[in-house]
Amino acid sequence: MRVVTVAATQMACTWDREENIAKAEMLIRSAAQQGANIILIQELFETPYFCKDVKADYFDLATSFEENPAVLRLGKLAAELGVVLPVSFFERCHQAFYNSVAMFDATGECLGLYRKTHIPDGLGYQEKYYFSPGDTGFKVWPTRFGTVGVGICWDQWFPETARAMALMGAELLLYPTAIGSEPHDATIDSCGHWQRAMQGHSASNCIPVIASNRIGTEQGETCELTFYGSSFITDGSGALVQVADRINETILMQQFDLDLLQKNRAAWGLFRDRRPEHYQAILTLDGKI
Repeated sequence: MRVVTVAATQMACTWDREENIAKAEMLIRSAAQQGANIILIQELFETPYFCKDVKADYFDLATSFEENPAVLRLGKLAAELGVVLPVSFFERCHQAFYNSVAMFDATGECLGLYRKTHIPDGLGYQEKYYFSPGDTGFKVWPTRFGTVGVGICWDQWFPETARAMALMGAELLLYPTAIGSEPHDATIDSCGHWQRAMQGHSASNCIPVIASNRIGTEQGETCELTFYGSSFITDGSGALVQVADRINETILMQQFDLDLLQKNRAAWGLFRDRRPEHYQAILTLDGKI
């Protein structure tokens, strides 16, 4: 029996980078004290979500993996606490910019980087201005506490992301996120849609999903976004077993038996009965094969 405890967190961010990193560390320490083995912090937590605006000055926020203050600090924290930590950061690599996650094992070793595959482009979420599409492919890492796959925010809307990570051996799917209101239409509340999309990934792959979103209202130069939190954890059937509210700093905790999940996954036969030779349409944009 391989029992693991996962934690999902949510918090508000300011323009004080050091304060944000310290707050993330506080949440991680608290989760570890409560028994968490794998702890998820939200997307781009070092600053407000700067992609609200198109502003060249914000490229100055990017750093290399080797120089990023959150990566440096939280990598050491992973070793100190003996926990697995995916750390989201704005990466610069020579002339390229990525929305990236560094995956730290419980030893503090960095197992590698994942660069966000799907890059959104819409009012309030203008990421294509800042980020190149990731070139790492989907990534899955064996850690001390199970095999973990990580997608980043917009990746979570694509079932191909979850299925690819499941096929690569993921036992848990983690999604750091920044999502909230839609500046072009205040009547849109996508929270339920957002959760159900990932519940479907969980149900279709028989794998728990852990999602961490941010909270708070952030004012940009061209629009305002209110992030709706609602971070959550599903079980292996897609059911919500832990859900945060929309406004409060939160730590969610859930324990899983990875061996039992594996047994249930095999029993359902979803991967046994796949017919990949008939899925050519997925490799096209228009479905023509």
